[in-house]
Amino acid sequence: MTAAHPWQEAAAFSARAHRHQFRRDKQTPYASHPVRVALTIACVFGITDEAILTAALLHDVIEDCDVDYDDIHERFGAQVADLVACLTKDMRLIEPEREKAYDAQLAAGSWQARLIKLADVYDNLSDAENASSKRSMIVRAKRAISLAEGCPELVPASSMVEKLVEKVELALKSPS
Repeated sequence: MTAAHPWQEAAAFSARAHRHQFRRDKQTPYASHPVRVALTIACVFGITDEAILTAALLHDVIEDCDVDYDDIHERFGAQVADLVACLTKDMRLIEPEREKAYDAQLAAGSWQARLIKLADVYDNLSDAENASSKRSMIVRAKRAISLAEGCPELVPASSMVEKLVEKVELALKSPS
């Protein structure tokens, strides 16, 4: 049976691909992250484009699972596969080079890929449990915000990520 919407099929595909993975807390199934990224795009950023939501649900499967571009292309089409590929880091590179190449890849990518990245950092910052993780996620969020500069389609989402960063930074400065 085929799902009524591609994002429904993508949610199931992503959950199966990430089935043995957990978030950093070692308790939360990893599959919750791509679902929250897609929900952030739809419910927080107000974007309901099916290709964007589908790619959001799949954004980590090439990087973290036994899935490749061709698998996504065959099942979800070129637009979704291209978005996921743009959001995939080249794990063959050492970390400093990998992050620089990833930022360049996102900068050259579509606004839709950068929107998914904004939702990704929004979720990761919202989910960070300790001060060290929050500080690390703030750095990543600011990188994603800078990649959104000059793109009118990303102004609302970027602004929401900036507000979350400010809120978390303020909480980190406040005495407990």
